[in-house]
Amino acid sequence: MIAALALVVGVVLGLIFRPTVPIWLEPYLPIAVVAALDAVFGGIRARLDGIFNAKVFVVSFVSNVLVAALIVFLGDKLGVGGQLSTAVVVVLGIRIFGNAAAIRRHVFRA
Repeated sequence: MIAALALVVGVVLGLIFRPTVPIWLEPYLPIAVVAALDAVFGGIRARLDGIFNAKVFVVSFVSNVLVAALIVFLGDKLGVGGQLSTAVVVVLGIRIFGNAAAIRRHVFRA
């Protein structure tokens, strides 16, 4: 319940204050969001499997975001930022869909 309330408060505050993203951070934000979604879906799956650990979730969340952003940053420095961004999105997308399928199987028993 607290998480849902925090989500609603965050959305409302975002709509009121309309924060802007610095131009240097724009290439990394979408990758960070996908990495965060991967951690969230993994956390939901772990919760349904009965093996959720808050410390593991927080470490996974932060490390996913940092590693994904670091990979894209290094790709930018090497001149292949677009290709590495695509690779990160594909890999994380596969993990997200795998976790979503496991969640679906658990919830719908199918």
